[in-house]
Amino acid sequence: MKNTRTTRRTLLASTLGLTLAGMIWPGAAFAEDFKMGLLVPGSVSEEGWNRIGFNALKGVEGQLGAKISYVELQQNPASFEKAFRDYASQGYKVILGHGFEFQDAALEVALDYPDTYFLISSSSIHEGNVIGLNTDTSQPFYLMGVIAAKMGRKAGLVGGMEIPPIQQAFAGFKNGAKSINPDFAISEAYIGNFTDTTAAKEAALSMISQGADFVVPNASGATVGGYQAIAESGPDVRSFSIFSDFTQVAPNNILGLYVADYAQGVVEVVRSIREGSPPTENVVFGLKDPKVISFTFRDDGPVTVPEDIRAEVTAISAKIAAGEIKTDAE
Repeated sequence: MKNTRTTRRTLLASTLGLTLAGMIWPGAAFAEDFKMGLLVPGSVSEEGWNRIGFNALKGVEGQLGAKISYVELQQNPASFEKAFRDYASQGYKVILGHGFEFQDAALEVALDYPDTYFLISSSSIHEGNVIGLNTDTSQPFYLMGVIAAKMGRKAGLVGGMEIPPIQQAFAGFKNGAKSINPDFAISEAYIGNFTDTTAAKEAALSMISQGADFVVPNASGATVGGYQAIAESGPDVRSFSIFSDFTQVAPNNILGLYVADYAQGVVEVVRSIREGSPPTENVVFGLKDPKVISFTFRDDGPVTVPEDIRAEVTAISAKIAAGEIKTDAE
């Protein structure tokens, strides 16, 4: 595997500066035909992860005037590769695969389209024209863990698939909680997909029945099922809204909101590509980037985070942004 990757990197480096001979698409010569495509693992109509990818695409359209398109896909690697090839063959300069699961397909296709940039969300890769855009979700999740350990008895984490971005987020939560109370109990479960809201709901209900009074779902489109379980369990079960605002689903349970304005981060990366200065390494957004990541306390619910805990969390957040606390360390 190591030799294959080395060969791929070498080939990418040697071909990046070349023009695709014989592949001239309609209007490619005109700068105004800058096009960006998006691949999402589900529906953009759902609040949460897929909507964030769509908002990023719309941000590029609105701020950079790009022509845009997107395709909604199921968890099928063959369809990922086909979608990448379809967009690249049509002259799309940038294609965003919104999720770590798109990385391998992008690496396969990138060799054939050296003039196209393949951006991969939740990835740390940087190989030629394949560039990872990684939001360090362990940082805001660390803050959630601190609050849970300060206010609760036991926590439950419901994930979609056991992939690095979700594992990283949950590691942050566990590290934050353990920094307050090393014996704080935390259960963790994965439903094996990002679409089954019923499975997410059942997993959350199971955790609650076993005493979890803080539950955080992180399963893309299926996430809403977790919040439904939390809401139905009463105001003594608390949570945090992640990626988007889920307070309408669980208005009596959510104590704080982690919102990722991933769109603006993507806009700036695409802008640099369009201007001829693509990133020279994978991009990592964190609490040091307040325009991209924010964690705020909620004041309009029946239960709020006490002022002394807020002050402590704010101080911890500043240390994380300054690099003084490593949130995803094992």
